[in-house]
Amino acid sequence: MAPLVISVFRWLWLAQLASNVGSWMQSVGAQWMLVNDRNAPLLTALVAAASLAPVLLLSVPAGVLADSLDRRWLLIVSNGFMAVAAAVLAVATWAGDASPVVVLVLTFALGCGSALGAPAWQAIQPDLVPRYLIPSASAITSANINIARALGPALAGALVAWAGPALVFAINAVSFAGVIGALALWRGSPVARGSVGMAPAIASGLRYVRNAPGVRRIIFRAAVFVIPASALWALLAVIAHRMMGEGSSGYGVMLGALGVGAVVGALILPWLRGRFRNNGLLLAATGLYAGTMLGVAFARSLALSLALLLGAGLGWVIVLSVLNTAMMLTLPAWVRARSLAVYSLVFMGGQGAGSALWGVVASAVGPVATLVVAAVAVSVGLVTMALWPLYRSTGSLDREIVAMPESAPDQALPASAGPVLIQIDYKVKDDHVQAFERALRALATSRRRTGATAWDLWRDVADTSHFVEQYTLATWGEHIAQREERITGYDRELERQALALAAPDPRVRHLVRPEHMPRKDRGIAVADTQNRGKIP
Repeated sequence: MAPLVISVFRWLWLAQLASNVGSWMQSVGAQWMLVNDRNAPLLTALVAAASLAPVLLLSVPAGVLADSLDRRWLLIVSNGFMAVAAAVLAVATWAGDASPVVVLVLTFALGCGSALGAPAWQAIQPDLVPRYLIPSASAITSANINIARALGPALAGALVAWAGPALVFAINAVSFAGVIGALALWRGSPVARGSVGMAPAIASGLRYVRNAPGVRRIIFRAAVFVIPASALWALLAVIAHRMMGEGSSGYGVMLGALGVGAVVGALILPWLRGRFRNNGLLLAATGLYAGTMLGVAFARSLALSLALLLGAGLGWVIVLSVLNTAMMLTLPAWVRARSLAVYSLVFMGGQGAGSALWGVVASAVGPVATLVVAAVAVSVGLVTMALWPLYRSTGSLDREIVAMPESAPDQALPASAGPVLIQIDYKVKDDHVQAFERALRALATSRRRTGATAWDLWRDVADTSHFVEQYTLATWGEHIAQREERITGYDRELERQALALAAPDPRVRHLVRPEHMPRKDRGIAVADTQNRGKIP
């Protein structure tokens, strides 16, 4: 609970709790409006899909915005948009105009607001607490979501039974006010660093993820789990209504049991982390979720279902917290929001796509058979853990930015000049050749991760001690950004390992097309520099 001692984290956490309670009330109200429809299995699943599918469309662009704009204002705008959408749904429901299409469209609008703000919200977490508190902050944030999951559905079930869903939608609209107020009072938001344009920024974010093996593995583990696991969330309303014979209150209590289990998981997670590694936690939590999901498919008493749902919530939050924390600790600041956006695209988008998929399957074969198939699919994740676990170094590498000011030619090149070709000549002794080649291959991944669009290594036929590394960046501005804003302590260590195996003072050349050179130097496309041990 240490992060809650920090006042800005505490106030934002409390405001987000109120908003999350409102969001869960909204979800219950929307799904319960549709459970009596003859197409209820499909429609209730589509409500879940409509709230999550916008992640597929907006997550990556939202990540670029969060890396380029003032994240505080981005969050204020996105929460204001969601408040308006929820208010419109409340008014439409009171007026009797909330058809299934209206509910789905406005749910989709709320999902768009959430998708727009999610990368910014995740990206500010490391700015709110010191690095050593990030695991605790991640667990407390998960607890926030799941306390809301425990309270929101139960409150919504009672309110829907008493006054109808319109009141629930109105409460959700008001709940965003606390978040907007807390953000307005916070003055520590990261300031915009300037954008190179949406398309190049997206490309650099995707290039980072593609060349970060640890990040790719986290995203893979998220996809393998969440797509089949989403079936329980998508079909729980139908199971409560048709299989258990429960009303809206019973459904709220069942969702609340999932939330209570998740809160328990968040509370015991620090203790578990001190005794088990990430892969062990993922393995146990995935197995627990699959088993309880299968049990819910055949349970016919509310008491048994609630006990099983407590276990499912426990397994869900452990998987979510382990993966979230691993991402937070793995990503450098310059690309954090964009990479988190890709992660959200997979996790939340997979949950939305999975909800739609399982809704279609349930319409064909029924909810019980669908849950059984989904539970088996979750179990497949246990097999893949043996083949593709999280890397042991995940979250432990040095991701602090180490500025490496450009010591290249004096020509005043515009940031848009490019492409830029960097050539580095090394001299390597024969007994260091194999180690040097391995070091350069590792360094190649770093080059690509931080901006290089192509990389290659050459060896001189006449002089086998002579190696030439060359890599290309899209623009001169990208090259400067790579050196001054993107190199982490881990990347720098890879460079040191390569330099230690070669002769000092490698020769460095920066090449651009002649038309990008200053006018007086037209026709000169090469600028040489002795970099005195620094690799630009």
